[in-house]
Amino acid sequence: MSLLYQQLRRASSSTASTCRASHSRNIAARGLRVSAVARDEKTAPHASPRVVFSGIQPTGLPHLGNLLGALLNWVKLQREAAPEDKLIYSIVGWHALTLPQDPKELSVARSDMLAVLLAVGLDPKRSIIFHQDKNLHHAELAWILNCITPMGKLKRMTTWKSRLAASRNARDDSEVDESHLNAGLFTYPVLQAADILAYRATHVPVGEDQQQHIELCRDLADSFNRTFTGKRPLFPLPQHVITSSCRVLSLKDPSSKMSKSSPDLNSRILLTDSPSKVRSKIRGAVTDSTLGITYDPVARPGAANLLSIFSACTGEEVTTLAERYAEKGHGDLKSDVADAVEELIKGPRAEFERLRSEKEYLASVAKEGAEKARALSEVTIREVRARIGLV
Repeated sequence: MSLLYQQLRRASSSTASTCRASHSRNIAARGLRVSAVARDEKTAPHASPRVVFSGIQPTGLPHLGNLLGALLNWVKLQREAAPEDKLIYSIVGWHALTLPQDPKELSVARSDMLAVLLAVGLDPKRSIIFHQDKNLHHAELAWILNCITPMGKLKRMTTWKSRLAASRNARDDSEVDESHLNAGLFTYPVLQAADILAYRATHVPVGEDQQQHIELCRDLADSFNRTFTGKRPLFPLPQHVITSSCRVLSLKDPSSKMSKSSPDLNSRILLTDSPSKVRSKIRGAVTDSTLGITYDPVARPGAANLLSIFSACTGEEVTTLAERYAEKGHGDLKSDVADAVEELIKGPRAEFERLRSEKEYLASVAKEGAEKARALSEVTIREVRARIGLV
């Protein structure tokens, strides 16, 4: 399926009401597959309405990997969800605080991330879109879950090590100095569980690197249900929805993921990059000196990364693309990959630049989203308080 962004004509007025009217668009995105704990969504009808929750940190503008790996899949979920399904997407500012942040930059990033979510095609009339820090139920439930979380489980979490490594520009977890570990980063998987369970979410679309956290969330939900019993279990055990999109690697180091934290700005393509900058970054991507193009992620990771990006942007099979470019050089491949990337991001980029200046509209979307989110989580938190005796 093509991933080309289809942008609708925008109205000329810049009022909030016009923003709402013009904020309707179609985005073709990659398919989804559900992990083994989930039912087959393609063959089985929904037995009950789904509650889908996912979040993204406001730590800089999204890059191509974020767009292909998460955001376009959220749009696809929105487009294909049953009318009775609830879709909840949060900008998780509290998670951003687990590593040092500049307050002024974080404030701007919060607003920009909301504009990004709208620009890629999320519809606030269909999905609940809100800032996590505007719903205190997340923090309350996180503390309650912390009180039933064994330290051993948190010590076995691997992602805090990888986050520390990324923040220190270390090549792997072995270089991590645990003296830089703070309590917030150590326990942030519990806050993530609270984000999910506050809405009694049934499905969570996150990357495979977050699967360990979803397993912890399921464990905590089960532990709470068994410890604080009622007429029925309070929390469902959320299912991990794994996106089938490609893993986008750094343009300068194809042994690692494309990352916002890399000191090399040319290692990633940002949503706001101009056409000339996209072309320049792709042209400078690391490849090899072997003639011809083949898809070999082990022996030729640079070329394989470009083919994977090309495939994700166009919907063509990576093996088909490799065969087409078998007798061509890296220059030909890079030129066409740049064209495909530009075609993918040009619509969202233009919409983002328009929306980021519509402060009144963004504030109204955030306010309405937070109100809807609190209304849902209030039902959960009242029952939690009753079961643990805080009434």
